[in-house]
Amino acid sequence: MHLIIQHSSMVPIYEQIYTQIEQQIIHQTVIAGAQLPSVRGMAKELSVSALTVKKAYDQLEASGLIVTVHGKGSFVATIDPQTKKQEQEKEIEAELGALIQKAQRYDLSLDDFTAIVKLLWEEN
Repeated sequence: MHLIIQHSSMVPIYEQIYTQIEQQIIHQTVIAGAQLPSVRGMAKELSVSALTVKKAYDQLEASGLIVTVHGKGSFVATIDPQTKKQEQEKEIEAELGALIQKAQRYDLSLDDFTAIVKLLWEEN
């Protein structure tokens, strides 16, 4: 599993780990049933605290993206298509939310914003 940690980022390291693993699971770069590196192994590989990795794994488990089997490790959970779609929509909503805020700061009307989106949609 390839993760890139930016120590100078304002985003906490556990969130960087969570987000990157989440994306790999959602985009099926890592398949269901695959075993994740151990907490200690991941911590050593990334040169971070095991507690940091544990926090990210706990969040992944709470999100239903991984399953931890005591004594065996953490495994990528099987994600039903509906969950995958919801995660993808959540990602789009977050990005669109930031764009809408920017458009509002620039005093762009909803009609103008919608026209830009339609134009770009049709071009792609």
